[in-house]
Amino acid sequence: MTPPQARRVRVLVADDSALFRELLSGVVADGPGFEVVAVAADGHAAAALARQHRPDVITMDLNMPEADGYAGIARIMAETPTPILVLTGNPAEAVGFRALSLGALDILEKPHATTDLETYGRQLRSRLRLLAGVKVIRHLRGLRAEGEPPPRRTAGTDLVVIGASLGGPRALVSLLRGLAPAFPAPVAIVQHIADGFTEGLAAWLATETRLDVREARDGDPLAPGRIVLAPSGRHLVVADGAARLSDAPPFETFKPSVTPLFLSAAREHGARACGVILTGMGRDGAEGLRAIRAAGGPTIAQDEATSAVFGMPRAAIELGAVDRVLPLEAIPGALLELTR
Repeated sequence: MTPPQARRVRVLVADDSALFRELLSGVVADGPGFEVVAVAADGHAAAALARQHRPDVITMDLNMPEADGYAGIARIMAETPTPILVLTGNPAEAVGFRALSLGALDILEKPHATTDLETYGRQLRSRLRLLAGVKVIRHLRGLRAEGEPPPRRTAGTDLVVIGASLGGPRALVSLLRGLAPAFPAPVAIVQHIADGFTEGLAAWLATETRLDVREARDGDPLAPGRIVLAPSGRHLVVADGAARLSDAPPFETFKPSVTPLFLSAAREHGARACGVILTGMGRDGAEGLRAIRAAGGPTIAQDEATSAVFGMPRAAIELGAVDRVLPLEAIPGALLELTR
C-alpha cells in the first residue's frame, strides 16, 4: 500500500480571476505530490470538471459570476461528492460559512498582497492533503443501538461544553437549531478552524439559529441560553461562573483545544457539566471528556453515520469517555432532557 504522504493529491481550482487561478495553481503544484488537474471560472464549470476529472479535493471561491461558489458546491455535493476547501477574502464575514452548511468541509483565507506565499503554500497544501483523505460519502453504520438507555440522570446539567473539528460548523448549526433561546444552561464551544474565522463563525451561528452566540471574551458571564465560542489563538476555559481565556501552550497541537475546556468543566461543575464531542479528525477532547464522565457528568459523542469525520468521537469512545453515541439530530433532545 502506498504511504498516505506519497499519494499524489489531485486538485481542482475554482475562481473567477484568471490571475488568481494561475497564482493558486502555482502554489499548489509547488509542493511534491500535488497536481492541479483542472481550473474553473464559475460554480457550474467546477461541477462539470469535478465529474470529468474526479479530483481528490477542490478549492472553491464563493463570489463568481454566472454560477457562484454556493451553486457549485450544491451541485458537486449532489453529483460528485468531493472534499471542498472554501477560500474567502474576508474571514470576519459570516456569509462564507453558508458554504459549509452546503457540504464544503473547511474554510481558509485567500492570500493577499502581503502574504508570504511560501508559508501560505505549506499551510494550504497541508490542508488539502488532510481534506483529500476524507471520505465525504459514508457507508458506515452508526454505533448506536436500539433501545439505548435514557441519559444518565445527574443533579441537573448547568453547563454544556462542546468540541468539534473538521465538519464541525455544519454540525454545530444543526445542533444549535434544536435549542430554544430559553435553553436553561450556558454553552461553551471549541471549534478547530483557521485563525481569524471565529468571529465570522459566531456571527453565522447567531444568524442561523437566532441564539445568543458570541466569540468569548475573558470574564464573560456564563448565562443560561448564552453560547460562547473560543476565539482564535486562545484556549477557552470556565471558572467561577465565567468564560476565561488562556494563553497556555497548544494542547494536542491545537490552540484553542477542546481538552482544556472539558477539564475545566469537570473541575468547576463536576456532575453538573455535560460534554459533547462532535465530528473531527484526531483525538482532541477525549481526555477531557473522560474527566467529565469521571466527575459524574453525562457525556455524548456524535455517531459515525452523521459525522463528516469520525476521528474525535471514535477516540473518546475507545477511551471509555462516552455515555451515549447519538446521531446529530438526537443530541439537542438529549441536552434538553438533561437540563430540565
